[in-house]
Amino acid sequence: MNLIRFPSAAMTAHAGSPTVAATLRSLVTVVPPHRIPQSVAKERAREVFGSRMPFFDQLEQVFDNAAIEARYSCLPVEWFLGPADFEEKTRLYQQHATTLAHDAARLALERAHLQPQDIDVIVFVSSTGISTPSIEARLMNRIPFRSDVMRLPIFGLGCAGGVLGLTRATQMTRSQAGLRCLLIVVELSSLAFRYDRLTKSNLVASALFGDGAAAAVISSDPRDAGSPALGIGGEHSWANTLDVMGWNIDANGFDVIFQQSIPQIIAEHYPAALDGFLSRHGLTRADIDRPCCHPGGAKVMDELEKVFDYPKFGLDAERRVLAAYGNMSAPTVLFVLEDLLKTGRRGDMLASSLGPGFTAAFQMVTLGGEAGEA
Repeated sequence: MNLIRFPSAAMTAHAGSPTVAATLRSLVTVVPPHRIPQSVAKERAREVFGSRMPFFDQLEQVFDNAAIEARYSCLPVEWFLGPADFEEKTRLYQQHATTLAHDAARLALERAHLQPQDIDVIVFVSSTGISTPSIEARLMNRIPFRSDVMRLPIFGLGCAGGVLGLTRATQMTRSQAGLRCLLIVVELSSLAFRYDRLTKSNLVASALFGDGAAAAVISSDPRDAGSPALGIGGEHSWANTLDVMGWNIDANGFDVIFQQSIPQIIAEHYPAALDGFLSRHGLTRADIDRPCCHPGGAKVMDELEKVFDYPKFGLDAERRVLAAYGNMSAPTVLFVLEDLLKTGRRGDMLASSLGPGFTAAFQMVTLGGEAGEA
């Protein structure tokens, strides 16, 4: 198999621009300490909602149909049995997001055989909490990065944040030969749980979402040349879809917007967006050796397997990540990419996810060289 078959323009941000190669030097994932089996989540949801939500019995099966075995949380499951306001959730977000970011960053640097002083750019992605100073600024008080390191905190990309964060980090790294960028993606989706919201969307969210983080070192330093290589990236936003996915915010925090129409959008509109992205770079779906998809849920996976012409359960890495960790929002697709690396997959991969906007995100990654290199 020819592992790299992009035309030269496809490996640059714009045709005709200088070619600066970007390499994924390391990719790591971390989770917080509290593992919550899906059976326990279901039992606790019944305690919280059973007597207050008239339609709970009809919707309880969402826990069984989610194709999730367990999830991880920054807090023990008992915390979710009572109300919490935005102030408490913000404090907890800042505390636990900083801890997860620290653990992921340290591990990513170690895997890349780099010191904190070797990093020129930090890109931090998260949409499940608010912090000013931002989390990567707090991290600089724990890890001795250089005082002149460039920082880019990104908020609001939701589930698309893993792919678009990888794209933004790649674009920044390729803007100047010799740069090394640390990408950190952290989501504490569990903090969006609403004890006070007796809605279907809140119940579905409680059956799907968990916490997790990923970090990667991306380099255009010639000393780091090798594989995996990061190629073209892009996105497609649909008009008049602001109500498909996102947050409503009130005094008790984030309230999830999560429309049932997402699988339908994937079936009816995602293929054209995908083909449009590829065709702009002289590519077709036949040039993708394997997709690397964000497993947003069981129904989402069913539709993505149809789009990429896989049998049901054919996107095995995505299914494994969903079962073991649930939907962690932005970092989830990076867990899938790590799985593909560890299992020795090779070829031209298309990382893809969907997030608020409503937006589809795309990033090409060529996997080659020695297994587990990243």
